[in-house]
Amino acid sequence: MLSARAKYGLKAMIHLAEAEGSGGIQGATIAETQQIPKKFLDTILLELKNNGLVYSKKGKGGGYSLAKPSARISVGQIVRILDGPLAAIPCASQTAYRACTDCPNEATCRIRWVMGQVRDATAEILDNTSLAILIGPEGKRKVLSYDI
Repeated sequence: MLSARAKYGLKAMIHLAEAEGSGGIQGATIAETQQIPKKFLDTILLELKNNGLVYSKKGKGGGYSLAKPSARISVGQIVRILDGPLAAIPCASQTAYRACTDCPNEATCRIRWVMGQVRDATAEILDNTSLAILIGPEGKRKVLSYDI
């Protein structure tokens, strides 16, 4: 399940993508607009900054902005930075692989196989969805047509 940290990070990054090219946005503005606790948002934005996705400038005219074009920032990058690997179990992870201690043979493990399929499908969607797609006409159409 997506953590509140990743959800808030995605909301903040979408907000920054929508304002792309218009200068910095104050953290307080993002927090208020997106209904994110300011202190929590500050730690999230710092982590995104430390990982090269957000730029910040202090002082007059300062604030936060995307560090690279929205088309080059994927949802998968953001989720991995804020929540860690996408795999539900460590032996199915491509970025943080760890053998399971209770598995005698991971080559024939059916749980590893299905969790690998879940990871691959999740990564396919998240890594191929950029912020530009989310804020563009295609993303808006998909949101409007999503049936819960």
